[in-house]
Amino acid sequence: MRITIVAVGRLRAGPEKTLLDHFINRVSWPVNIREVEEKKNLTGVALKRREGELILENCPKAAQVIALDERGKEISSRAFARKISDWQDDGVGDLCIVIGGADGLDEAVRRRANLTISFGRLTWPHMLVRGMLVEQLYRAQQIIAGHPYHRD
Repeated sequence: MRITIVAVGRLRAGPEKTLLDHFINRVSWPVNIREVEEKKNLTGVALKRREGELILENCPKAAQVIALDERGKEISSRAFARKISDWQDDGVGDLCIVIGGADGLDEAVRRRANLTISFGRLTWPHMLVRGMLVEQLYRAQQIIAGHPYHRD
């Protein structure tokens, strides 16, 4: 399974990038990060709509899509791993996980998503979420493999 992470904004050098790189190097699935950013001076609904278009343009066409959204379902690491494992078993070739901008995800992205999840009710910095997500991918990989990295 190939994993594409589509995220709004550019990640620069710093602790968030260090965290992301640390875990991305441990994940055995090929992970491609596509950063999207609207250069026009848009705001509000227009910006969110444009970011949604950029996100959808960068998701592989036949991918299963997971949207990270504060209104999404809170699931456990085991449930996340089980979902990925089920998709693998079903022959899914591409998984795309999307992270919106500061104003969240456009409704078109939420409609396209096969699963919408939340990392909890707290608000997380978008750049930190990338590292948290890749750590969860590593954790899912270890759960699927039966490795003791994850502890309930």
